[in-house]
Amino acid sequence: MEVSAEDLELMRFMDELHLRLPFYGSRRLTWSLQQEGYAVGRKRVQRLMRRMGIEVIYPRPRTSEPHPDHRIYPYLLRDIVVSAADQVWSADITYVPMQHGFMYLVAILDWHSRYVLAWRLSNTLDSDFCVEALRAALRRGRPAIFNTDQGTQFTSRAFTGVLEEHGIAISMDGRGRALDNVFIERLWWSVKYENVYIMGYETVAELQAGLSRYFDFYCRRRPHQALDNGMPWEVYRADRRRQKQRKVRR
Repeated sequence: MEVSAEDLELMRFMDELHLRLPFYGSRRLTWSLQQEGYAVGRKRVQRLMRRMGIEVIYPRPRTSEPHPDHRIYPYLLRDIVVSAADQVWSADITYVPMQHGFMYLVAILDWHSRYVLAWRLSNTLDSDFCVEALRAALRRGRPAIFNTDQGTQFTSRAFTGVLEEHGIAISMDGRGRALDNVFIERLWWSVKYENVYIMGYETVAELQAGLSRYFDFYCRRRPHQALDNGMPWEVYRADRRRQKQRKVRR
């Protein structure tokens, strides 16, 4: 479906606001847009939020509406300390603005190392690109627990079936949980403010190539304060090596 230039401009600004103020719902986003001079109503903002796949993050647990025919799995991360690579992976989807359109980006992240195991782009919010990213990530390793929200892409049988085939425990939370996907939310902030917004990609091919370069930089050459200025790939590889050595000693 075609999107007007005005809607694309609104969506870009809403995306920036959501990254900075993820607790802003449609009412506050509407007010913020009006303060910037946009003649926009709340219903239009709600429609664009649905199209973008963004939802307000509350500082308390809140369950998003899952697909009625999909199974919902229990939340497994309460009181768990994540201290090793491949202990917990998570996945999330974000809206990516372009000069004349937009795409959706899914990424799979190792919580301990912040290493991006796989990512894929799509022009629709179906489950196929998420499953493709999952299969690519599983060629690198296998987590004990895989955590997602209850979005239909992740509750689909196509996605959960792959996890079950590999004996991975499935954990699901609501999109409203403020802290569960904090690492991947920080990734989205970095991807957009350090790359997407600056580059202003015009074509999908340019976006694909640009993100490929950026994720390589993010994982292998960009120091992370939370990792004592280490690189995600180095931390992930070193921890995997230590785990293998421990198994050999046993």
